[in-house]
Amino acid sequence: MKRNEKYNYVRVSRSETHGSRTYDVDGTKLPSVTTILAQTKDQSYLDRWKAKVGHEEAERIKNLSSKRGTSMHKFIEKHITGAGYDDLTEVGVQAKPMAQKIIEIGLTPVDHYFGSEVMLHYPGLYAGATDLVCEHNGKETVVDFKQANKPKREEWIEDYYLQIAAYCMAHDYVYRSNIQQGIIMVCTPDLYYQEFKFSGADLRDWKHKFLKRLDQYYELKNDYKEEQHIDTNELLKEFEKEGSK
Repeated sequence: MKRNEKYNYVRVSRSETHGSRTYDVDGTKLPSVTTILAQTKDQSYLDRWKAKVGHEEAERIKNLSSKRGTSMHKFIEKHITGAGYDDLTEVGVQAKPMAQKIIEIGLTPVDHYFGSEVMLHYPGLYAGATDLVCEHNGKETVVDFKQANKPKREEWIEDYYLQIAAYCMAHDYVYRSNIQQGIIMVCTPDLYYQEFKFSGADLRDWKHKFLKRLDQYYELKNDYKEEQHIDTNELLKEFEKEGSK
């Protein structure tokens, strides 16, 4: 896969404290997109699941899924950049065919890519890292790779859509781009592949929904919001104004 140097991405440092991830951008610590979503989502379903399977089993499943997902991402990243890589651990042996399934199906329409593991930020508001920015079937696209223990329903993965929408907004704002599409590529350990693709009005709707979650997050951090003079309502108004043109 060929690299296109259209966008000059910058690397920023990342830190994690008590489960909250931040990115240091020009001396300002910005909350990660995943942290914003985690702190503004309804956790009742997750709490019920933990109560059902038990705390220890829930932690075991969570940790295994996290390790498998990290390994799968590493395989895909190294394939994209053309670097050699293998993982002979038990988790790696399971993750490798999952990565290959995503590569074989999901990445076939990708002619070239702009960046892999791209750090993105919206100045003063949030930051994060997306798995891939590329041209997919002729459209500039933000892609996230996900592992899943079982096939996903669209209504279960709202935060995945919001995550990509946030990255699209950040990319467009900083790099003056026009990201047209978001794609979530999912694979299970039994190699069931799913793809969730959205663009146009749907992408715009998810951006709007993310801005509302962003506003909720900063309402929870009211002291910081006032100190940094953050006005997410103005951003929402500007977004709605642009949409009405």
